[in-house]
Amino acid sequence: MGGPVAMKAEILINVTSRELRAAVLEDGLLQDVFVERLVHTGLLGNIYKGRVIRVLPGMQAAFVDIGLERTAFLHVADIQTASVDIQKPDISKLLREGDELLVQIVKEPLGSKGARLSTFITIPSRYLVLLPNCPGVGISSRIEDEAERERLKSVAEQLLIDQPHGCIVRTAAKDCSVQMLQMDMQFVQKLWALVEQNAVAQSGIHKLHTDLPLAIRVIRDLVHQQVERVWVDSQDCLEVMLNFAYEFMPALADRIELYEGTGPIFDKYAVDEEINLALRPKVELNSGGYLIIEQTEAMTTIDVNTGAYTGQSNQGETILHTNLEAATLLARQLRLRNLGGIIIIDFIDMQAESHRLQVREALEAALAQDPARNQVSHVSSLGLVEMTRKRTRKSLEHILCDACPACDGRGHIKSPETLCYEIFRQVLRLHNQLPAGELAILAHDDVIERLLDEESDGLSDLEKQTGRSIQLQAHSMSAPDDFDVVAM
Repeated sequence: MGGPVAMKAEILINVTSRELRAAVLEDGLLQDVFVERLVHTGLLGNIYKGRVIRVLPGMQAAFVDIGLERTAFLHVADIQTASVDIQKPDISKLLREGDELLVQIVKEPLGSKGARLSTFITIPSRYLVLLPNCPGVGISSRIEDEAERERLKSVAEQLLIDQPHGCIVRTAAKDCSVQMLQMDMQFVQKLWALVEQNAVAQSGIHKLHTDLPLAIRVIRDLVHQQVERVWVDSQDCLEVMLNFAYEFMPALADRIELYEGTGPIFDKYAVDEEINLALRPKVELNSGGYLIIEQTEAMTTIDVNTGAYTGQSNQGETILHTNLEAATLLARQLRLRNLGGIIIIDFIDMQAESHRLQVREALEAALAQDPARNQVSHVSSLGLVEMTRKRTRKSLEHILCDACPACDGRGHIKSPETLCYEIFRQVLRLHNQLPAGELAILAHDDVIERLLDEESDGLSDLEKQTGRSIQLQAHSMSAPDDFDVVAM
């Protein structure tokens, strides 16, 4: 009957003056959300000249000042060197307090933890990742055809001949021409040369390189053969993306289009509704069962429950059906919420070993589409599964929410920053529907204060865009995440 139906994907990009959001949909379902805000862009991939503040031989680690609020963490395993015993490196022989070194953020700050650093610098592009001063060629494990792997390895080795660098060939390079790989290699080598020049020119703690903005990273990292369209709702952003695409990946340029619909682009695909659902602990299953997802700094726990589902056969089959449905849904939720680290899944107890095997296979199959690296243990007799998922950026909850002040931090509410951007979108959504004249925003004191301070430029842009004057009215008795937009 033929192979499986190819997945169809679309990427939606929503642009405002203070925030850019990208949503990845596969077969119409939201799978990934990326958020970049003007006031604090992401740190992942940034390269710094840092200074060692403290060396901890007992932990085989060091704290490094790179100019952020909290000092960053560097483990001995993340230090590139060829001068000591590779099997048992001793950090006290590698670093001293006051040393300056080039480092890259490989894990963003989270909670009370500072950023995680590495001296193994990587410079990514569309098809390759340059590994400066680290010889060797690696091929993405997602490229399975052995002949293609050998071809790509041979091409990469030729491009790096007589150089001290290595590289990783990315999944997108499959069937790529030698010319395109050569252009990519030239691009990353120029970037690395610029980093080296900045490192020599700058003294003391300094940021040397910032990764590309989110709109460009979307093209570089997320647009693959299954992506049929990239819709962007800003003409200015469209032109920037097209210029980059025409220069570095012209075959993809015709997939990038301006969204000219009447309503907000995320409304058309119910993306904001899905995001709001992804901030709640309870996730409903179609069968009537549900998941409870609890995120803590130490780990994430997921509890599977049958709920109202009673099935149509015996109890064992009912439990199996619920667990299989949960395995598929929770894999999507992990990706959408960007949950990482240690994850404990409490499936409903299954007596039959064959049922436990089916659930594990279903979970692994669902996780196979996840770009983040993960490892899954066996299902125990109690229905528990331990797994890990690589975490490099903040979870959706940490980006969009603050700790709830009413429950001593045991829960989360949307942050004033997130609410300001929701208000901006609501004004754009409603201003053509409401009577002409002034608009009023009614919100909690903290939100109004932010609109008057950090988001004042965005509010001014909104008034220009809508042609309306906007008044702000604080309601201290309203819930912290309640707001309204009304015509005056």
